[in-house]
Amino acid sequence: MDKARDHCGLFGIFNHPEAARLTYFGLHALQHRGQESAGIVTSTFDEAKGRHAMPHHKDFGLVLDVFNDPSLFETTLLGDSAIGHTRYSTSGSATNPANIQPLVVHYQEGNLALAHNGNLSNARSIREALVARGTLFNSSSDTELILHLAAQSESSGPILRIVDALHQVQGAFSLVILTDDTLIAVRDPNGFRPLALGRFERPDGSVAYGVASETCAFDLLGAVYIRDVKPGEIVVIDRAGIERVETGGDFDGVCLPRKHGVSQCVFEYVYFSRPDSMIFGEMVDKVRRKMGKKLAHDAPVPVKEKGEKRPIVMAVPDSSNTAAIGYVSESNKMGRKCKLDIGLIRNHYVGRTFISPGQDSREMKVKTKFNTVSGVLKDRVVVMVDDSIVRGTTARHLVKMVRDAGAKEVHFRVASPPVIAPCFYGMDFPSHEELVANRKGSIKEIAAWLGADSLAYLSVDGMMQAVEEAHEDSSHYCNACFTEKYPVPVEMGVMKEEND
Repeated sequence: MDKARDHCGLFGIFNHPEAARLTYFGLHALQHRGQESAGIVTSTFDEAKGRHAMPHHKDFGLVLDVFNDPSLFETTLLGDSAIGHTRYSTSGSATNPANIQPLVVHYQEGNLALAHNGNLSNARSIREALVARGTLFNSSSDTELILHLAAQSESSGPILRIVDALHQVQGAFSLVILTDDTLIAVRDPNGFRPLALGRFERPDGSVAYGVASETCAFDLLGAVYIRDVKPGEIVVIDRAGIERVETGGDFDGVCLPRKHGVSQCVFEYVYFSRPDSMIFGEMVDKVRRKMGKKLAHDAPVPVKEKGEKRPIVMAVPDSSNTAAIGYVSESNKMGRKCKLDIGLIRNHYVGRTFISPGQDSREMKVKTKFNTVSGVLKDRVVVMVDDSIVRGTTARHLVKMVRDAGAKEVHFRVASPPVIAPCFYGMDFPSHEELVANRKGSIKEIAAWLGADSLAYLSVDGMMQAVEEAHEDSSHYCNACFTEKYPVPVEMGVMKEEND
């Protein structure tokens, strides 16, 4: 793994006759947030048994592969309410089928299904306490802890049970929860992960409501974005519409206590989210362009020699495209003349789990995913813009490919600061020692290892200024992977289990 891995994608819809199909398409739009597995759970009333049921289908693979049988939507995934999940594991083994979400339980008050995006920072102590009480676990995922806490709560009713459970957990959790008669959306008090509310038109002209990790899922389905679920807010959607769980406390009506302030993940803007999504109240495209513009000041284009053609600026597709546009625009305004061009073509039909038959070469995998446009690069000074560098192995191979295509010079620019620390809130970075910014002693040494003529990053201040200019307030963001300043205390042992 060379990039930070996406965490998970969530989608839910309540009171729509095409709930399962809409969830299927919503998960398609969120496929970038997880490619290991996918699942959908629906809520229906089983006439034969005289009780509510939650049929589900989930498996390893992409959404298209998991739901490749159309009859699933006619015979299995019945009901007018559904939640779905695309997974990249950050906690719990990726090879254990019991970890595939949404997770479903039946308890004394009915059925409960849960899909989770994030990581619980106090998962270890909660699991130990539950085990001491005799709780049996089906999975190694921290998501299951929430279900057990709710099922064992002494509160009455599914909503109060869920509220009780969520008061006991800490860390990053955006949740969609399905009960027999409600859809519940939750964001942790810090608001680490995004979650948005949307409005759907039913075939009869009435309205249904839903939630999604990113607004691009609403765009695909023709739904209207209403607003974000607020940090610490618990929203209940039922036949009457949308309501908030209120406490009357000092949290502006927010139900979950806010001990550590708001700290939304800035890496959502850097890399994770699609540029056509609105995250934390702002378009990702707008923030990334501003990051690219700030990068032009922090890490300028090399000065053109007399008689030399303008340097070519090329993005490492696709997540860096928008930052590269901002970088070139601002560079030209600054008098550093350069030209935006396409120097790399990405093969979109190679998934992140691609394994080359009989070949374990990282270089071969990179070449299968990218190819250079030699006619653009030959004899030119090339500036490569990427959104981030984690391990650096892919960047190293790409620099070599650009050189092999005939580039005169290769300069690498990164539209975020050096990644120096792992994340405990739902992203999966390599260990501290595996991060290239820690393996090498200086920027100059990293550049030499990459094979680049120069390397420069966006500064932390520049990144946060870009967020502030786009969204007016940069104080409510977590940038711990760049600064090692963790906003919520973390127990050791909450990172992804490599072996199950």
